[in-house]
Amino acid sequence: MSKFRKVYRFRMKPTKAQAHALNRMAGARRWVWNWGLARKREHYKEFGKTLAYHALAAELTVLKTKPETAWLKEADSQAMQQTLKDLDRSFVNFFDRRSRFPTFKNRKRDRARFRIPQRVKVVDGKVVIPKIGPVRIYQSQPVDEPTKSATFRRSADGKWYVSLTAEFEMPDLPLVPPCPERTVGIDLGLIDFATLSDGSEPIPAPKFFRKAQKKLRKAQRTVSRRKPGSKRKTKARIQVARIHRKTANQRNDFLHKLSTELIGKHDGLCIEDLSVKGLAKTKLAKSVNDAAWGEFRRQLEYKCLWNRKHLVVIDRWFPSSKMCNACSALNVRLTLSDREWDCDCGAHHKRDLLAACNIRDEGLRMLAAGQAESQNARRTSVRPHFEAVGVEPRIPRL
Repeated sequence: MSKFRKVYRFRMKPTKAQAHALNRMAGARRWVWNWGLARKREHYKEFGKTLAYHALAAELTVLKTKPETAWLKEADSQAMQQTLKDLDRSFVNFFDRRSRFPTFKNRKRDRARFRIPQRVKVVDGKVVIPKIGPVRIYQSQPVDEPTKSATFRRSADGKWYVSLTAEFEMPDLPLVPPCPERTVGIDLGLIDFATLSDGSEPIPAPKFFRKAQKKLRKAQRTVSRRKPGSKRKTKARIQVARIHRKTANQRNDFLHKLSTELIGKHDGLCIEDLSVKGLAKTKLAKSVNDAAWGEFRRQLEYKCLWNRKHLVVIDRWFPSSKMCNACSALNVRLTLSDREWDCDCGAHHKRDLLAACNIRDEGLRMLAAGQAESQNARRTSVRPHFEAVGVEPRIPRL
């Protein structure tokens, strides 16, 4: 049996008193973070070594007995201890060069949030929070697994959300190689979000952000015209945040529905390893970020794992658009503006459909060879070398 983690995210419906308690808990978390960071810096400056978590936790317990900091008792003790653990983790990430040096949290810039590692559960459409009590939530699905931790976060538009982490077990069953008829190649693009190798109609790119730009520009102009520090400026900022939230929700809904539909119809999915970070630095950055290819791949990965399906990732240097699937010749003169091209063997190709078919064929070849991942011993991508040959044994197009 293997253990996996699942995260449930629900929007909360707190009363005014509960919302005030949530904000107070988030404020205590921010204060403890700043206090712990200051203590670590002072201790290192004086003794030349860091202050361990257990020493900080002991000092925090003493702080609760002092009159000026007795208000810390109103916050959950485990939430405050988790803050110190997160602070320790931030220093580890900094020394491992995975993040920047930890900084102090500002009340206006830092988004209200806190995490409780245990003792949070969902009962009858309510999430039970220590020191706060049961808070109603929009529960869209049942939570069948026992929860391990809960993260509470306030969005930019003032709405509170809870993310519950749960663990479940799955039997270690061997994956059966999929049949070619139930394997599909997926070519991602900006005009058509996905083109499938089965010949079905391409899925057009929804472009949610570009459709919301008109409303967003108007709302942002309103923010710029408001007086700094006024209530009207705060309301205008909330309106901008609502537009962003709606766009993100639309995008997530589209990606979840599409990934679930593809996994339900097919036993094997083949996609290309795209450099999303690199493409996000080009002039196509807005369209690439709006398409959210990375999130789509992440959803395919864990949903295939949960449903015992195959997901094959083709190397990004594989010439899927330039290779003729009839004679395996390469069209080195192909440009990005060429949507269709003719091979010397007489075959006519549509660029996106050809790429999807070649991705599927290469995925089937890798599955047959037992090489579902093209990685070396250091787990880094290996760029293969492709040559144009007259005849090459390949899996024929179905």
